Amino acid sequence: MALKTFVKINQITNLTDARYCAGMTVNLLGFCINPENPNFVSPEEFEEITGWLSGVEFVGEISGISDEEIRNQLAKYSGLTWVEHDRLDELIPLSDLGLSLIYKCHLDEINHLDLELEEKLGSKALYLHLSKIDAAKEKEEEIRVLAEKFPVILADGFHADDVVEIVEDMPIYGISLNGGTEIKAGLRDFDQMADILEALEIED
Repeated sequence: MALKTFVKINQITNLTDARYCAGMTVNLLGFCINPENPNFVSPEEFEEITGWLSGVEFVGEISGISDEEIRNQLAKYSGLTWVEHDRLDELIPLSDLGLSLIYKCHLDEINHLDLELEEKLGSKALYLHLSKIDAAKEKEEEIRVLAEKFPVILADGFHADDVVEIVEDMPIYGISLNGGTEIKAGLRDFDQMADILEALEIED
């Protein structure tokens, strides 16, 4: 089984989500590594969850902590190959760790930063994780301009009934979906996530 596009799952907090998404062949699973965040996953929990998985890469999701704290946290999580931050100045220096970089930002904030981004990045690769989009098709031209320079991952602006049209018609790199919380251990309602992932499945 495969999906029509690159898919990142944000804020994984439990094994149920992680195993389901890995089984659906998503590309990235994100784990919040900021201890002050309510979705924080400890290094021990991260190791326990990821030890069950194969065929998927892991992202350390960060916000609100300094460069030194970020590096200290990242060092505690073995197996991360990506890092995501919502502050560009904190993110770019992490390129020396050999991790792929994801900048999470609102579409309405990124347009005026386009030139600044290129100047700060130099030759460094950066993925844009765009959020706060009501309808992707209505912002298509703005997204196209960014997608000419950066791989774009859409966090919002699509649903199960239009996601295939969006990933096929727009020059985006992929999409992201949010993980959820378990109703109780091992029990989770996957309806919304499942509808989108099933729509993206490539039929054999």
